Amino acid sequence: MRVIVAGATGFIGKELIKQLDKKGHEIVVLTRNVDSARFNIPVHCEVVTWSPELSSIPSSTLKGADAVINLAGEGIADGRWSNERKNKIIQSRVISTRQLIKAMTYMNDKPEVFVSASAIGFYGDRGDELLNESSSNGEGFLSQVCRSWEEEINKAKALRIRTVSLRIGMVLGHDGGALEKMLPPFQLGVGGKLGSGSQWMSWIHIEDLVNMMVYAVENSSVNGEYNAVSPTPVKNMEFTKTLGQVLKRPTIFPVPKIILKIALGELSELLLGSQKVDSKKICDTGFKFQFPGLEQALKEITGHTYHEIKIEQWVPQPLNKTFSFFKEAKNLEKITPEFLKFKVLNQSTPKIQGGTILNYRISLHGCPMKWQSKIKDWEPDHKFSDIQLKGPYSHWYHTHEFEEKKDGTLIKDHVLYKIPFGILGDLIVGKWIRKDLQLVFNHRAKVINNIMAQ
Repeated sequence: MRVIVAGATGFIGKELIKQLDKKGHEIVVLTRNVDSARFNIPVHCEVVTWSPELSSIPSSTLKGADAVINLAGEGIADGRWSNERKNKIIQSRVISTRQLIKAMTYMNDKPEVFVSASAIGFYGDRGDELLNESSSNGEGFLSQVCRSWEEEINKAKALRIRTVSLRIGMVLGHDGGALEKMLPPFQLGVGGKLGSGSQWMSWIHIEDLVNMMVYAVENSSVNGEYNAVSPTPVKNMEFTKTLGQVLKRPTIFPVPKIILKIALGELSELLLGSQKVDSKKICDTGFKFQFPGLEQALKEITGHTYHEIKIEQWVPQPLNKTFSFFKEAKNLEKITPEFLKFKVLNQSTPKIQGGTILNYRISLHGCPMKWQSKIKDWEPDHKFSDIQLKGPYSHWYHTHEFEEKKDGTLIKDHVLYKIPFGILGDLIVGKWIRKDLQLVFNHRAKVINNIMAQ
């Protein structure tokens, strides 16, 4: 199927793209920032620039689409809810949805299905009440956002397009989402329950969420509103206890409700609101959860000890010529941005091969340092890895793979890395390092495009 995805560069979108690609779907991404998309989208696919608030989508962009998935929207937890920010949160969701439906309206051959994110914020703070898709909407800002959002989503039904709204709970996964902010204090042993701890938390593992989205695309029986939450909601005190047990850390430092309200303002609603949400409706369609229980989900997520980068790039050159370029250490200087002052000093063998030791000199924000790596996984014309022996990271393992595709070569980069000083290193410089890596890989992609186009 040809699947259009808006909002693909975020935490959920990146995992969704992986799963769609794994299932063999053709993917088109709509994004505000192509450079950001190049780094954040883990597979090679068509990328189209689109800013919902500035321009409509030409129907030609959606031509041939079998499905449209909308994840676009301003981050709910990215800052305090000022009046201006609240307006952006609502409008970013309403306008993106409206623009997509408008484009579908003028298509002769319309998509079979429109799948859009919504959220369990629709129900508001409901205490111990068990909530299903027929439950009424609640009160408060989050409920207002979701009501306005779903009103726009449901306009696709008038076009006779199968329409699915997924009311998403708290999404748990590695390198992003709710746990990215929650884990550090727990890892440092200063985590604890929030407020009274009696509020219900309806959560979902990110793999189950993206599987549910693909399932909604592929199964014509899925239609209407569905709660995208695990079958086992828990109270905050149980969540806290389970996370502490998985991490083998104490959880004896509660955060009083008044402190959260002072620190976060109205945003504290996200942490203190109680929503016990049922997922029976999606289960009744035949959908199976891989991570139905909290402990199992948290063990899988916290088992990922490395940060990860996955990038793919297609070039119009044969496999052997592409591999030959990358196996020459001096070519690394050509594709590395000038601000790193990258220089190859020497290598242990005349030609790069398995076991070759390479020595480089780089400069990180004006600080000169040396980097030594070793070549592993050597498979000429297909694959090799460089693993850091000495350098700025605690761990760096960069695998390069090359695959013949569409009269050219698909270049696949997969990096696993760790920042020095563990949790504290991540807290202090983690985001800064990620931004630097984005600059490096984006520059690299542009230069490779220019060189390989010749």
